[in-house]
Amino acid sequence: MLHGTRIIIMLIGSATLVVICAWLVAVQGTTQLARGPHDVSAFRCFDSRLPNVTIFATGGTIAGTGSSGKDMSNYQIGALGVQHLIDAVPELCNVANVRGVEVSNVGSHNINSNMLVRMSQQIQRELDDPYTQGAVFTHGTDTLEETAFFMDLTLQSSKPVVAVGAMRPATAISADGPMNLLTAVSLAADHDAWDRGVMLAMNDRIGAARFTSKTNANRVDAFMAVEQGYLGVFENTKPIFFYPPARPLGHRHFDISSQLTAQKSLPKVEILYGYQELEPSLFKSAIDLGAKGIVLAGAGGGWWPTAARQQVDAWAEASGVIIMTSSRSLSGYVDDSSGGIGCGFLDPQRCRVQLQLCLEAGLSRHEVRKVFQFGV
Repeated sequence: MLHGTRIIIMLIGSATLVVICAWLVAVQGTTQLARGPHDVSAFRCFDSRLPNVTIFATGGTIAGTGSSGKDMSNYQIGALGVQHLIDAVPELCNVANVRGVEVSNVGSHNINSNMLVRMSQQIQRELDDPYTQGAVFTHGTDTLEETAFFMDLTLQSSKPVVAVGAMRPATAISADGPMNLLTAVSLAADHDAWDRGVMLAMNDRIGAARFTSKTNANRVDAFMAVEQGYLGVFENTKPIFFYPPARPLGHRHFDISSQLTAQKSLPKVEILYGYQELEPSLFKSAIDLGAKGIVLAGAGGGWWPTAARQQVDAWAEASGVIIMTSSRSLSGYVDDSSGGIGCGFLDPQRCRVQLQLCLEAGLSRHEVRKVFQFGV
């Protein structure tokens, strides 16, 4: 075989030789080339022709177990490890070379900024590996949108990163986790998914991390992108995109790869919910408890009782705390007219995440306002 190959090489030009060499690598492959720094034993199964995708597991319902197949609410969150999730979907072997990394095993309501920083840095290192095609992270759905948005703001790579969870535990009849995981890995392994930022793969739909939110506490079809729409869908687990690759207007990258350690918490930012007769002293309490920023989930376009604004503005001025205004409504735009800095199209929880990163970066109030201006 090698002797025959040498004869062919002698008879052809250098340009054709390059093409044939590329074909030989693609068809025959080499274990060393495909696996890079990872040992083949780290993968559940290995095919040198398939891309490498790493799954980072954090716990949540997708790793939950109940006492019966009918138990959809009273179950143990994060009972299963990442290898169990991978082993439960043997079809993954036809899509990618998959290996798992256990980041945590908790409910998403217990995720904190230390964990977010650590996971972002872990995923970034994986994306920087030239042998890695993409990454997936499993997560509880309750705060999935917050973690996905944090990763979208802090990861810097053209490679796809996909957030995935489940609304039913792994032991439930018709559990949605295995199919969601399969589609998520299929998305991360697809080259058409490059240059789109962090995405969510839930219930056969593909959503942008910036705009896709959990809108129902119980139903399988819980995640929606209300006004901005989905990026695409899955047909027979294959991702189909509606649009060419692009990042949303207003996207900003925050580099946390070096200056932050996994042990350091991000600046404290609280969210207060707007309602009739909102007590202004709640703002003062948040400031006294160490808040460096406050996001008001205001009524409509971010509004809150007029009588409270003057007092709150005085407290904010004296303390240097930045006040942001968002909306408690499902969607909409909030500017500066209601007091504070408007969060634009970001909901309160995403506004909080981005403000934390702005404060960690040492941005001034004016610079923070520019970050949140839509399209800047």
